[in-house]
Amino acid sequence: MTASDRHDGSGDDAAHLRGLLPDAPEWDLTPTRHLHHRNVLLREIDQEQTAAPTPVTPALQRRWLRPVFLLPATAMALAGALILTLPGTEQEPGAKAEATDAKHAAANGVVLTLDRIAAASMEVDVEPVRDDQFVYVRSLVRGNEGAFDGPVKLGAPHRREIWVSQDSAPITRTGVIRESGKGVPMSGQRIPIETAAPDGSAEQGVPAGIDRPTYQWLAKLPTDTDALRKLLYAQTRPLENESKDQAVFRKIGDLLNETVMPPANAAALYKTVATIPGVSVTPDATDAAGRHGIGITREETGAATRDEWIFDRNSFTLLGSRSYLTHTAGTKPSTLYNSTAIMETGVVDRDDREPTDKQKTA
Repeated sequence: MTASDRHDGSGDDAAHLRGLLPDAPEWDLTPTRHLHHRNVLLREIDQEQTAAPTPVTPALQRRWLRPVFLLPATAMALAGALILTLPGTEQEPGAKAEATDAKHAAANGVVLTLDRIAAASMEVDVEPVRDDQFVYVRSLVRGNEGAFDGPVKLGAPHRREIWVSQDSAPITRTGVIRESGKGVPMSGQRIPIETAAPDGSAEQGVPAGIDRPTYQWLAKLPTDTDALRKLLYAQTRPLENESKDQAVFRKIGDLLNETVMPPANAAALYKTVATIPGVSVTPDATDAAGRHGIGITREETGAATRDEWIFDRNSFTLLGSRSYLTHTAGTKPSTLYNSTAIMETGVVDRDDREPTDKQKTA
């Protein structure tokens, strides 16, 4: 029998297979019989391949593969991983299949982790924040103290406090920052945060929005993942050599950092992160306070930096973040240059006050 005899439309695949494989009652065969049927199959394939050349069409290729998938499980175990290909066709390596499986498993792990983080954020009790109030965040920070254009040198952790205005109207003074610690420039001094309008004019001020998120603005964001994703992709401006996916990932990090928002909006942001290609989970990440947790990160070759958000592995609350220089910045891969740990978050009525226990949100 030649390939053309079997595949010219007059042959019967099922009848041909019955000649190669045992009938249903005989599936439970001894190892010797399994090897016999395997050898019959291989001899038949050899005869097909040495017969008169037949054009290889997609339909023909699928039929050549069909008998392999019908082998009994025990025969497959005895014969090994048997993969049949025609001469000149590509054979998918087992390593490629394993890599694909690992990729799917990693993607499922990202979705599962972010779903848990989103669910945990829904359990947080948050009081609405007024426009005349300030979000207060106290952190431990480790930054790069190396010389300009020199190697990275992380300094000791120091205290950082920030008061962020929640005024929705266009303003130029958007908050106050105070950093304290050995070697910190202007240690202990309160420094106003001034923000100019996109056109550079200081008089106009900047309203609440994606580049200056306030509680009220965040509360108006869609909680539907698809709608929120569409909005973020439309309003986020990528940096130089930054993809849109990376820009949106970075922007969501900005929206989650040093803000207070309704639980539903926080959950929607985390669920949106799960839809961004390339996001991965770091099993063990450490914040500036030495606390271990789970990291959420994304890396691409075109970006010079990589950010990683760290979450408590039990409560799934946000602990802090880490930032790395990547190999594209002329450093060895993943050089840590900044690390933070969120120690306290609250809402206050003035930008020179620290929150009382009642005013703390975390």
